[in-house]
Amino acid sequence: MTLSELYPSPVLHDIDRLRGEVCRLHAELVRWGLVTWTSGNVSARVPGADLLVIKPSGVSYDELTPETMVVCDFDANLVDGRHSPSSDTAAHAYVYAHLPHVGGVVHTHSPYATAWAARGEPIPCGITAMADEFGGDIPIGPFALIGDDSIGRGIVETLDGHRSAAVLMRQHGPFTIGRSARAAVKAAVMCEDVARTMHLARQLGPVERLPEQAVDALFERYQNVYGQR
Repeated sequence: MTLSELYPSPVLHDIDRLRGEVCRLHAELVRWGLVTWTSGNVSARVPGADLLVIKPSGVSYDELTPETMVVCDFDANLVDGRHSPSSDTAAHAYVYAHLPHVGGVVHTHSPYATAWAARGEPIPCGITAMADEFGGDIPIGPFALIGDDSIGRGIVETLDGHRSAAVLMRQHGPFTIGRSARAAVKAAVMCEDVARTMHLARQLGPVERLPEQAVDALFERYQNVYGQR
């Protein structure tokens, strides 16, 4: 059966909209230097349906169009599209199935964040930008192989009860979440930025963590006061 036979028109409209949005957001990964070759992916939850829109596997960024984006269900099955889904689809799908507040997921191999992941070391919250965006340390998740929902399980387990929108999957790389795909991309950009800054700071000597009270105040201000409302 086709999408139009399976889903009502509001869902179909959202799928079309998200195909365009997810396609455009992949250009942000390239713009900010978070990916190489065809690695990395952005996905978005489809409101009102257990579906996600995600990048196809192994397609160059400059060849991506809204039409090449694929639609999958939360069991990582292809529902609509001409290409095979990203190899990380099962991880994204598991996150959506178990974290209902999440509207977007991003995975990159950005170099500084991935270097921390390779060491199996969380990024300590030593600067205000980390407190603002992540509310504390960026944690390390377990090592897991690609191909099933193991990575997704590790993401959900690690972020349970944690304010961070990013997790460094051990010896793999960062995954970020957000209420929208755009928010998850922003978290990926900020994750790489603070990973780089904290690495450079440690070359100069030990770096103290911010006091927990200051982290709480900074996170509250940034999440609820900063910017336009």
